[in-house]
Amino acid sequence: MTNFIDHLKKRRSIYSIGAELPISEAEVEALIKEAVKESPSSFNSQTSRVVILFDQAHKNLWNIVENTLRPLTPAENFPATQGKLASFAAGKGTILFFEDTDVVKALQEQFELYADNFPVWSEQASGIAQHSVWVALAEKKIGASLQHYNPIIDAEVAATWDIPAHWKLRGQMPFGNILAEAGEKEYMDDAARFRTIR
Repeated sequence: MTNFIDHLKKRRSIYSIGAELPISEAEVEALIKEAVKESPSSFNSQTSRVVILFDQAHKNLWNIVENTLRPLTPAENFPATQGKLASFAAGKGTILFFEDTDVVKALQEQFELYADNFPVWSEQASGIAQHSVWVALAEKKIGASLQHYNPIIDAEVAATWDIPAHWKLRGQMPFGNILAEAGEKEYMDDAARFRTIR
């Protein structure tokens, strides 16, 4: 098995994380930037935007999520929700992934034939960037998971960190040191998923 596939296998949803890191914050920041920069996008549009939150800013994000969810969640279910959010807040940081809709709109105007496809390709670019970062973190033994509390937190996130209105929040990735490994991964049968045609 190649090193690349080995790295892919290390990327798992790690929910039990702590606030220690095996490398410095500066190294984590550089790693995230490089992973996003090397991720492909349609027409090399580079639509992905990233905000990295450490320490108190990271905790503030999960407070925003909790305060937003509280009135939307039945009271009897909220303790479980709080526990889940606390597990994310226990990490060292969170990566906020955005897509720049101004770039998408400009491409739609420039290439009308493909106009309907650019929002789709933007979502694909975002997913690739998220996966690239996730694999890069896993390779450094940093645990992470991908969360999606957008769009209900979008307005407060934008107001709190002065996010441009044309940046659309697509995901949140809490990360930290691994306190407990992920369970065994199950795979569906190859015959139901793949076809080779000659």
